[in-house]
Amino acid sequence: MALPGTVKIDLALQGGGAHGAFTWGVLDRLLEESWLDIDGISGTSAGAMNAAVLASGFAAGGASGARAALEHFWRKVSAAAALSPFRRGPLDVLLGRWTLDHSPLYLALDMAARVFSPYSFQGVQSNPLAAILREQIDFEALRKAPIRLFITATNVRTGLARIFRNGDLSVEALLASACLPTMYQAVEIDGEAYWDGGYTGNPTLTPLVRECESHDTILVQINPVERPGTPRSAREILNRLNEISFNAPLLKELRMIALLRQSLAADAGSERAALETYRWAQMRIHRITSSRMAELGSSSKLNAEWAFLSMLRDEGRAAAGVFLAQHGEDLGQRSSFDLDQLTEGW
Repeated sequence: MALPGTVKIDLALQGGGAHGAFTWGVLDRLLEESWLDIDGISGTSAGAMNAAVLASGFAAGGASGARAALEHFWRKVSAAAALSPFRRGPLDVLLGRWTLDHSPLYLALDMAARVFSPYSFQGVQSNPLAAILREQIDFEALRKAPIRLFITATNVRTGLARIFRNGDLSVEALLASACLPTMYQAVEIDGEAYWDGGYTGNPTLTPLVRECESHDTILVQINPVERPGTPRSAREILNRLNEISFNAPLLKELRMIALLRQSLAADAGSERAALETYRWAQMRIHRITSSRMAELGSSSKLNAEWAFLSMLRDEGRAAAGVFLAQHGEDLGQRSSFDLDQLTEGW
């Protein structure tokens, strides 16, 4: 039960590599608001990392502990990438562009990923995030943490999502949620292989509806739904296809909520408005995003320069500030994101 004067919320955090630093900024700003009570977090890939780090830090030191843990995590990510061969070219640095599109090694990796698989090479690849997660997160404390976690990974065999909750979270579960199949071998857990959760839920909303007390979901969206113009180059086409496919599961769930809401509005009091259907339809959806994210290309998701991560953090803090100023009073009262637009043409 929320304390008097507080509003229970849950968070839905998308994945997107280094772009997850935008989400860090959003969370950092929201954690400054003592009247917001975080009930649960659903996260995928970078969103999963942010969720687990926040919950672990919160369990140890409340909101201030969560903010400190998030900053420590992203500093560690940047430090681990200090010797990465994926660097911006001199011209990109001079012009203030964050893209890696002109990095010879990035281009070589991009081409190699179309020909070779992670299984083409001897030995098991190590993900540099593994050591950071082991040092950063107290998984035992997470099992008793007040914030419920729902981390999505994709089962390679079945093609279905698996949701890892507080009790079964591990370094492997988090790495599975962020396992891009063209870069890393699948992560094996309990005899099953897993890939990035973005293919089946980016992020998954269902457990937030079914298992959390909150009726307000704040979606932090870092993958653009819309992009102006038609992609022309092979890279632009592939990047746009990835954006569409990674957004599709989320848009499907949001569209379902919109349709249920419209159905209840048209037939209020009907027996078919069962309790769970009613709960889905009554969810209040909010969204925090930034037009700046649509200006960033896919290659910058591998750019872990501290200056870039800091810029994204500041952009996230600013976007959260704008949201609170414009829609803070909507929390606990009404949706601030128009879901009906998602049903146009249906």
